Amino acid sequence: MILHLLKHRFRETLGQFVDDPIPYLEMIRPSQDPKFGDYQANMAMSLGKKLGKPPREVAAEIVAKLDLDGLCTSPEIAGPGFINLRVADSLLGELLQKAVGDEQRLAISPVAPGEKKRYVIDYSAPNVAKPMHVGHIRSTMIGNALVRILRFYGHEVITDNHIGDWGTQFGMILYGYRNFLDKVAYEANPVQELSRLYRHVRQLADQPNEEGKRITALVLEETAKLHGGDPENLALWNKFVPVCMEEIERIYRRLGVEFDHTLGESFYQPMLGPLVDDLIRRGIAVETEGAIGIFLEGYEIPMLIRKKDGAFLYSTTDLATIQYRMEKFQPDAILYLTDFRQSLHFEQLFKAAGIATCRQDACGPSGPSGPKLPELVHVKFGTVLGEDGKPFKTRSGDTVGLESLLDEAESRAFAVLEKNLEGEGEPDRETARRIGLGALVYADLSQNRESDYVFSFDKMLAMNGNTATYMQYAYARVRSIFTKGNIDVDALRRSPQPIQLSAPQERALALELLKFDEAIEGAIRDYRPNQLTAYLYELANRYSHFFEHCPVLKADDESAKQSRLKLCDLTARTIRLGLLLLGIETVERM
Repeated sequence: MILHLLKHRFRETLGQFVDDPIPYLEMIRPSQDPKFGDYQANMAMSLGKKLGKPPREVAAEIVAKLDLDGLCTSPEIAGPGFINLRVADSLLGELLQKAVGDEQRLAISPVAPGEKKRYVIDYSAPNVAKPMHVGHIRSTMIGNALVRILRFYGHEVITDNHIGDWGTQFGMILYGYRNFLDKVAYEANPVQELSRLYRHVRQLADQPNEEGKRITALVLEETAKLHGGDPENLALWNKFVPVCMEEIERIYRRLGVEFDHTLGESFYQPMLGPLVDDLIRRGIAVETEGAIGIFLEGYEIPMLIRKKDGAFLYSTTDLATIQYRMEKFQPDAILYLTDFRQSLHFEQLFKAAGIATCRQDACGPSGPSGPKLPELVHVKFGTVLGEDGKPFKTRSGDTVGLESLLDEAESRAFAVLEKNLEGEGEPDRETARRIGLGALVYADLSQNRESDYVFSFDKMLAMNGNTATYMQYAYARVRSIFTKGNIDVDALRRSPQPIQLSAPQERALALELLKFDEAIEGAIRDYRPNQLTAYLYELANRYSHFFEHCPVLKADDESAKQSRLKLCDLTARTIRLGLLLLGIETVERM
């Protein structure tokens, strides 16, 4: 809110110095130290170089022309040309009152119509033949948070779960089903048995000997038969996929995740042959050692789109997927959420897509009637590590299953509740579910997504520090004030009683509350939800200082009490909405 107002005022003034003031507006930022004000404008140094003037002189000229009436007190110039800005208390009170009265959005405006975008977000993407594991939590939860944040901000978002339902893993399962099936186990739990078959056949195929080569060849034969339309293999595939998908959907329901579309690799299979033929015809793809590939500038090895044996690759499917999404959804941007190990694949894919989109009469836009190549973004992330610093595994060395992780998170959360509520009632399973799931999600989202992070239940369920448990506790603690004081919250929100900012802790909390929109924009800017978690943690800390120094229910007078109750209520609502945008539910009692 405030930053937008500041940029609007500065834009009018900076337009008198340069033709394009936008880059300089990005140099208005919150101050790192309150003694320098609330915000700081640092463009005088850059403008000084451009204009050939001392930065401090430029800063003085900007201040002289700047109209900040009703927005800030008199700006101060410090150091070589920093412009320090302190927001007027009257404006803080006015903006807070608007937020109090806005039940749904807390006075955060959606993106302007002219800046609205249509996004396709490709995330989660498990292989149907294998149970979801700990590695899926990053793609699924980062993607889910970005979907929620972008939609809240007014963008159109189409979610597409590009599942793996057609690759070599099905060749392994088909071979395993024919040779190693435990019928009793399959009848009891088909997904678990199919997973066992997959792992068993893969171990056999990975042997560095002739037997491994033989099994690999047989697996590829089963895969080729499936892709070639063999009736028996297709029948088995049609039998396996629905069962596996139901298991995956059950996990998604537990996570609170939904998709607009679930289009697997099999959906694009009929498009691959015509796509390759078209790229060959247009001279984009050429033969290379019996295979077909696209030679890309900057890469010695071509991106293959058809093997010597006629089989297609992930690259082929991904090119067809881009083509389909362009024609079907006409997006402004497509985001792909996968780990950093696929960086090279997406670099080549995006370059190939740019070439493939070119037509004889245009490049970029594909001609008067064709769709424009959208912005293609690889939103990459690091690895979940165990406390030994290696990829998180079970003691037996297997990848940790996502469902077992959820079970343990809920169990541990229940134990935390039992300890905290000792003598004050029994914990309930729903609260434990929210706390356990919230801990997992927040621990992931609070990291810089490109960094690896160490998985630790003890840390993520801690009642202090930057954890979901701490944030949920902060929310519950605020809400308890209204229960204890028997406060009519609806009447409080309707009250015209202004918010007073007499104490420095009140003002600091007020300022932090009004930075919520900045945190959301920060999360969108480079698709980093940790910008929002960092904000919520800072807000909770500001509230803690406020509560410590400013009595609420025992305030000196009724007007101070009502004012502070409004700050409390707005804090709770901001935490709740912020967590909701991350895919985390709050609890009323901890």
